[in-house]
Amino acid sequence: MTASDSDAYAQSHGHDPVYDRLHATAEFRELRSAYRRFVFPATVAFLAWYLLYVAMSNWAGDFMAAKVVGNINVALVFGLLQFVTTFLIAWLYSRYSTSKLDPLARQLDEQFIAETKGGKP
Repeated sequence: MTASDSDAYAQSHGHDPVYDRLHATAEFRELRSAYRRFVFPATVAFLAWYLLYVAMSNWAGDFMAAKVVGNINVALVFGLLQFVTTFLIAWLYSRYSTSKLDPLARQLDEQFIAETKGGKP
């Protein structure tokens, strides 16, 4: 099997040799690591917050039914805070992505484009 046969086989099975080379770089590992540093803790925190809301609704009914102002009770405040938290996490991720992830992704994209056009960066 020649090198071009190997490349053709890899491409026919969804593997671009250029991508495979970039996938093995320190920059790609840093991009994945930076992504995970935000996403995993944010996901765990949000799920814990949501499960607290569910648990409190299920087992602390008197507390959740407590009036805060007028007919607004703690459960309604918790529910609305779920929406606020969702938008806050999305906004924080956008800022994090712009400052940490996008520069690394752009660099890898430029390397990919340069290598697929025949030259090495």
